[in-house]
Amino acid sequence: MVHFLHPGLLPRNVVLPDTRRDGLGGSVAQEEASPYSLVTISLNFLIANLEKFCIERPDGTLCLPVSWNLPAEIADQLLKLMTSQGKLNDRTASIFQGDQMKLKAINIQNAKISAATFSNAFCHHKFIELNATAVNGDLSVTEMLSGVCSNSWIQQNLQSLLLDSASNPQESIVLFGQLTGLRVLSVFNVSFHTEDLAIVCQLPRLESLDISSTLVADISALLNCKDRLRSLAMHCLKFLTMSGPQVVAVIGQLNCLLHLDLSNHKELKSDLGFHLLQQKNILPNVESLDISGGAHITDDVVELFVQEHPALCFVGLLCTDAGYSDFFTTERGLRVAGGASINQISEALSRYKNRLCFMRDALYRLFTETFATRLVMPAILKLVAVGMKNHPNDLSVQFTGSACALNLTRQGLAKTMPVRLLSEVISLLFKALKNFPDYQQLQKNCLLCLTNCRILADVPFDRFYAAKFVITWLCKHESPKMQTMAVSILSILALKLSPERTAQLEEELLLAIKELLAIVKQKMGGRLSDMTLLFTLKALWNLTDGCPTACKYFIENQGVLIYIQVLETFTEPSVKSKVLGLLNNIAEVSEISCTLMTRELVDHVSNLLRSKELEVSYFAAGIIAHLTSDKQMWSFPDPQRRILLLQDLLTTILDWPNSNCRMSALVTYRSLKSFFPLLSDFCQPGVQLWALWALRHIFRKNPNRYCKMLVEEGGLWLLRHIQEHQGVHPQAQQFAASILGDFRIYFMNYQRSTGCQTQVET
Repeated sequence: MVHFLHPGLLPRNVVLPDTRRDGLGGSVAQEEASPYSLVTISLNFLIANLEKFCIERPDGTLCLPVSWNLPAEIADQLLKLMTSQGKLNDRTASIFQGDQMKLKAINIQNAKISAATFSNAFCHHKFIELNATAVNGDLSVTEMLSGVCSNSWIQQNLQSLLLDSASNPQESIVLFGQLTGLRVLSVFNVSFHTEDLAIVCQLPRLESLDISSTLVADISALLNCKDRLRSLAMHCLKFLTMSGPQVVAVIGQLNCLLHLDLSNHKELKSDLGFHLLQQKNILPNVESLDISGGAHITDDVVELFVQEHPALCFVGLLCTDAGYSDFFTTERGLRVAGGASINQISEALSRYKNRLCFMRDALYRLFTETFATRLVMPAILKLVAVGMKNHPNDLSVQFTGSACALNLTRQGLAKTMPVRLLSEVISLLFKALKNFPDYQQLQKNCLLCLTNCRILADVPFDRFYAAKFVITWLCKHESPKMQTMAVSILSILALKLSPERTAQLEEELLLAIKELLAIVKQKMGGRLSDMTLLFTLKALWNLTDGCPTACKYFIENQGVLIYIQVLETFTEPSVKSKVLGLLNNIAEVSEISCTLMTRELVDHVSNLLRSKELEVSYFAAGIIAHLTSDKQMWSFPDPQRRILLLQDLLTTILDWPNSNCRMSALVTYRSLKSFFPLLSDFCQPGVQLWALWALRHIFRKNPNRYCKMLVEEGGLWLLRHIQEHQGVHPQAQQFAASILGDFRIYFMNYQRSTGCQTQVET
């Protein structure tokens, strides 16, 4: 089951990637490739359709059907999924009222619910865990504790309570004393005072306590639980009135302490860690010690402390002067969160995923470490994604994270990265762009990430938003290098967007057509046939494919005239084929194809029909086939010209090599419907023959795609009609028979592979 980096799929205790044990990312790749569990798929469907399944109460809240009952584990997962997807509110939380579900672990992290909803929906359950991290201000710590303490069972059995960053009035929280079963308490960044600490330290089962970033001024009350406290976090206690030695004296009496976090912002220059390291015979059983950000900490004192504490397996040294000696790479079993190596940095990313100041520093160090890396490191990329996801509104994290993502995916590094992980990273980059729309360097990093062929071709992401972003960037920046990147990305994005979605770009689409034509004119003025020109022509070609709106914008901005000039300026087949490919798109739209009926353009196309380059001849033939197929549309005063064009068209096609031949331009079609009117033209064999040659060519190149498309769009009967028609050109009958033969082979193979016995009349 995939738990990580997908909304709502985090396990109760998140296990982040271990880059030491999974240096090449094998476990991460396997995890990301794993399918979702059936339970998760079902619950996601339920959440997405909650309004349909539920009954509405008179007060507007929802309730599940009476016959529904969910076991505790499923109910816990449903609540967690709703919370992580932002679907938990006063209206939806009411489904947890009553006894249809029995919650054991309540996760309302970042939820926006009222005190009344919290009490009515959750406080009658017999839960043992409550994660209320960063709940909205309408639900205070005091109100939550009042609801929890209204249930005597919860008072005695609640084991874990996480209240990080929850709002709370300034007064003391006396209700903590009623939670006699509490083992784990975290009040990080809560209005929690010294007197509250005194109450909490009287709890008979308390083993783990986090009082970081609180208002505690004196920690002496910890001595009341010195024989049971195993884990203590107290970083960033800005209001401590005790001196460093006094604090260390209290800590030294915590006999059972195994985990201690004294880390701090490096700007605060805390010396608690330094004083602790100076003590002899202190915390003999400690297993992890975090002194990141501490002042005056050097390799020598840390090494001595580690040697005197054989049980120590983790030490946090980020933003200190320690961790750089060989001791920290040779000491077996010791993990270090620091900045001296990729292992230390990855440990820091994992340990400090919720610590903004350390996440900034770790990402900066990772960027430096991976600037020229040639190693594929999906586990590291995953940790970067976690940091960006946890701090979406911090520009430093988003910018540095985007730079790290670029380092870890550039060139060929993305080829073996898990697709789902790459998708998550691109989505996070887009979120950063929306949060910081004016930061150009962040935009540049995102643009550079999108230049990756693997990402553009295989990775699912919001291509509609990406196209809008790239077009906006293209219209605002004139750097030649960035211009080339932007048009190359746009040329591929345009191919991936459906014509309907392309048309929905509206204003951006018009801007794109104008800007791309301006680039073409610029290159034409300098007679410069470079990669930028080729990408630009390809982008225009793909944007107009099957999109009449884009074709209309192209014509309105003198695109046809510009393209005639391009044909007169450049002789390269790669340029001509792209120009003719776009003109084909216009010729397919009957409402505007008449704009191509100029003597100058028809002369150019007629001449290119005889080109030795097959793809040039192919596209020229396509334009002629579309323009000549409709007699009423033909507007030339000389009707003989149309007859001559049709004769040249037929002669040229008959001279073409077998349709199995390779054209340097890969021809693809979103739909086959534009061929159907040409296939029905029995009076003009050249028109019909071009459509059949084209179909036979693309069928041979990609039978799976086009055989399916032919059936779905209802074109199969046309081929059969051509095959059986008596007056049709013999070559046309052969082509039709060949296509139908290919279709039968494809269909039989499809039946064998799927076991499907569906009959299709051919």
